[in-house]
Amino acid sequence: MITVILADDHTLLREGLRRLLEHAGDISVQGEAGNGDEAMQLLAQRKWDLLVLDMSMPGRDGVDLIRHIKNSHPEVPILVLTMHGEQQYAIQAIKAGASGFLTKDSAAEELVQAVRKVAGGGRYLSPSLAENIAFDRQKKNNALPHLLLSDRELSVFRHLASGLDNSDIAKRLFLSVKTVSTYKSRILVKMGLRNQTDLVRYAIRHRLIDDQDFPDH
Repeated sequence: MITVILADDHTLLREGLRRLLEHAGDISVQGEAGNGDEAMQLLAQRKWDLLVLDMSMPGRDGVDLIRHIKNSHPEVPILVLTMHGEQQYAIQAIKAGASGFLTKDSAAEELVQAVRKVAGGGRYLSPSLAENIAFDRQKKNNALPHLLLSDRELSVFRHLASGLDNSDIAKRLFLSVKTVSTYKSRILVKMGLRNQTDLVRYAIRHRLIDDQDFPDH
């Protein structure tokens, strides 16, 4: 029996995923977490065969959370299940230590297969995502990272680069703090940056901000 932790902040989605996995017969969801801290607590309690992880939960940045989990529990394979299907997001998750990456819109068809493969020591990428990565990598490698950002992502990027925190940005753009956190994660992934400090350095190096962009406080 494959023992699984489901980490996702949406209770109804976790319930649906649990039913989908346990219907397979050889998979048992024995732990559920609504954020990264709860996932870490469960991981510390016993041995697990797999962690199914949403990268957009409240708290720690998704890629950073994967690194933290792999440092603390290197023996536990991680299957990322997310609403974000961008190739760069998948690449960063795998580089951080995840063994699989699956989008939520593919879960019904692919989740059981992905869980079995990753829990068995293999790796898993959705066939469509793997194909997109193969065909788009060269094209995107030729562009400056910030040119890959959408208009909204670029707006969040500029605020982050000027030193604002997620709460301040949320107020200025009339977004929730969680939405800003999600944008921040996507921006870091798309640009191949580790943290906000790297982002500020990039912005200064490419002259994307100047002194008047920085807040007074």
